[in-house]
Amino acid sequence: METSPEPAAQSLSSSTQSRWSLFLGLSRTPHGILDVATPAMAALLWLGDFPSLPVIVVGIVTAFAGYTAVYALNDLVDYKVDRERLSLHKDSVELFDVDGIATLHPLAQGFLSFRSGIAWTIFWALVALAGAWWLNPVCALIFLASASMETIYCKLLRITHLKIIPSVIVKASGGVAGVYAVDANPSVGFVVMVFLWLAAWEIGGQNIANDIMDMDDDARVAARTTSTVKGVPESVFRAIAAASMATFAGVAMYFLAGKGVGILYPIGAAVLGWWLLLQPARDLYYTPGPRAAAALFNRASYMPVSFLVLTAFSIMIAI
Repeated sequence: METSPEPAAQSLSSSTQSRWSLFLGLSRTPHGILDVATPAMAALLWLGDFPSLPVIVVGIVTAFAGYTAVYALNDLVDYKVDRERLSLHKDSVELFDVDGIATLHPLAQGFLSFRSGIAWTIFWALVALAGAWWLNPVCALIFLASASMETIYCKLLRITHLKIIPSVIVKASGGVAGVYAVDANPSVGFVVMVFLWLAAWEIGGQNIANDIMDMDDDARVAARTTSTVKGVPESVFRAIAAASMATFAGVAMYFLAGKGVGILYPIGAAVLGWWLLLQPARDLYYTPGPRAAAALFNRASYMPVSFLVLTAFSIMIAI
């Protein structure tokens, strides 16, 4: 006869699960998992084939650790601003976005101690550095540069809307690291194209869309973003322009990719570009505002994993 767990055991289990969910919220893990596909996608495109199993395993662990550490670093650096933002949060319309699947800003809300946040970030940063060094020391340098850019991005919150530049570098560096993880001497042209592609995606589908969503809250804390400085119409124009460039670049990657990437790729890339970027960007143009911006942000967040699947299928079918 089975017996039910003791109430104390149930409470302990629930408490442990809750604490883990807070750490996952600190690192925005649901979104981070989607971003893990970025270096893998870039690596497959360059190779036109699948790397060895050890590289795949270490690469996945390293990418997860890297994104986990950098996203948590954002909350550590922005701790005081996030607390101020939460204290001034009044009657804002709650919009679903990928970042909000887990508890956002658990440090600022007092659910986790600052010390535990630091320990969590350092642990994953060390894992990322070890894995990156094993793959290619250049990858370790890219990770350190990315973490530095994330810190600069946060520190520029109230100084200039050009903080979008370090944000772009952070997001694009994942793809660049993925290429160097599988080839110590890749084509410079391919690396530059990957960087520009991901930069356009970050600008058009992520950063500016998020700025429009948070415009009211950002204004309360005197944050200087594209939306608070340039206004919604200009922000929408820039988002559409960048989304268009990202769509074009996604298709153009085929002509620089490894020979093993089949003809399915450019066809699928055009379809995904429309579905994930251009269509929601068009909707934002016709109905500019937080809801349409959230729709663009959410749809665009799936670009790396969608292109990873497309690239993998293109390689398998070509083989």
